[in-house]
Amino acid sequence: MTIFSAIQSILSIIILISIGYILTRKGWFDSNTSKVFARLVTTISLPALMIYNFTTSFSKQMFLDSATALIIPFLSILICFIISVILSYFFVDPSRRGMFETMFTVANTVFVGLPVNIALFGEVSIPYALLYFAANTLFFWTIGVMKISQDGGKDKKYVFSIQTVKSICSPPMIGFFIGILLVLLEIRLPSFIIDTSRYLGNLTTPLSLLFIGMTFHSIDLKRLSFNMDQLLLFVGRFIISPLVVYVLSMFFPVPPLMLKVFIIQATMPIMAQVAIVAKAYDGDYEYATVMITLTTLASALVIPLYMVLLSKM
Repeated sequence: MTIFSAIQSILSIIILISIGYILTRKGWFDSNTSKVFARLVTTISLPALMIYNFTTSFSKQMFLDSATALIIPFLSILICFIISVILSYFFVDPSRRGMFETMFTVANTVFVGLPVNIALFGEVSIPYALLYFAANTLFFWTIGVMKISQDGGKDKKYVFSIQTVKSICSPPMIGFFIGILLVLLEIRLPSFIIDTSRYLGNLTTPLSLLFIGMTFHSIDLKRLSFNMDQLLLFVGRFIISPLVVYVLSMFFPVPPLMLKVFIIQATMPIMAQVAIVAKAYDGDYEYATVMITLTTLASALVIPLYMVLLSKM
């Protein structure tokens, strides 16, 4: 029953992408709509989601007690990124190496990961899921965004530049740090601010997935071919990433439930915001959209397999 619940979470994501595709085909959405959606997500809804998630899911003591467990998510993401850099050097076109490396490394830990973990393990898994989300988010809005922007032709020569600083100080990253700071300082926000953050944060999932559906409509699927880099992305997301987490747990033991949550989070499809950021930085957002959609579809088959494996742990 829990596996069926997890699959339903994935199917709801696929339905939202399909709605974006259908409404674009009917003329409800156009290229200007996709730009507006991208701006709304990156500057308003995502920062609000960061603040709401951290302030409602963690207490100061809970965050401090769990902080040492962050070594597995952070280290596993770093190792996967190093692997992706090596693979991209040999198998990926230079014009989209940054995109490949980012998609290989970052997972959809909120839109797919959070509901899947709740369906599989219950609400007790939320703090553990957010720990992986913290590492995943920090990597994406710093190194990931920088790598994607380089694909778009910006700051190829100067890694430490004004644009890099702007990427690190992006609204989602600011929301991320504000959320952690509020938890550590034990500042309780007024209920109307919490409610506002929740309402705005809830826009993130539908807007991001509708954006993917809009972009998917503009892609000529007849021109697409399955390349080595796409195969490597599947291997990276569904095999290498969870395997690295499991191996690290042998050196840094964590509670069984936490390990299972980390493995499931590492097995999630590519992060939905990759396509939005790629469009904002003139990267190959169509390539990102295709891979986000394909890995999301594939996760409906992969996650039940991992649940069987985890049940034997």
